[in-house]
Amino acid sequence: MSNHDNRLDLEEIEAKLSDTTWSALPHTTLSRRIEQVIETIGRNISFVWILLMLLIVANALMRYFFSVNFIALEELQWHLYAVGFMIGLSYCLIHDGHVRVDALVEHSQLRTRAIIELIGLTLLLFPFCFIVIDYAIPFISRAYQLNEVSSAPGGLPMRWLIKSTIVVAFVLLALAAFSRWLRCLAFLRQSHSRTSA
Repeated sequence: MSNHDNRLDLEEIEAKLSDTTWSALPHTTLSRRIEQVIETIGRNISFVWILLMLLIVANALMRYFFSVNFIALEELQWHLYAVGFMIGLSYCLIHDGHVRVDALVEHSQLRTRAIIELIGLTLLLFPFCFIVIDYAIPFISRAYQLNEVSSAPGGLPMRWLIKSTIVVAFVLLALAAFSRWLRCLAFLRQSHSRTSA
């Protein structure tokens, strides 16, 4: 925030809170494009939180002042929360806003951290994303074929729609991880060429 203006500068706040080590990684053309897509989706999907807040307030007001309760609106709250959280995973990864347990490597050089990041992405995050996607596709397909609806009376129809968020979210997360992987690889190539020159 500047002294001249009382408005919040979210990018300035985010820069101060994030680990600046990872922002030093160079971009590739592909990583930049991937991150632009995820950035756009993340910023647009963030409006789901405002919608969710309004829905929660409206639901509470209807319940307490008018003794009216709509199961579909309660389920919609859960669905909006799931969409915001799941789609937000990839946005969080490209902004390095996720929780890290760097106790062992926090004081290491960036090169060491980049190698560990590459190994972690390759051996842990990529396989995890692919396993979740692999299991989610039949899960969604079955819900679609059965025209699955909520088991609650008055609940939401088309359960496959919310279940498909799993695939969308993990594809985006895999893309964000791939972008980070490309950036780590570019950094390691740069640092290798510097040391060999």
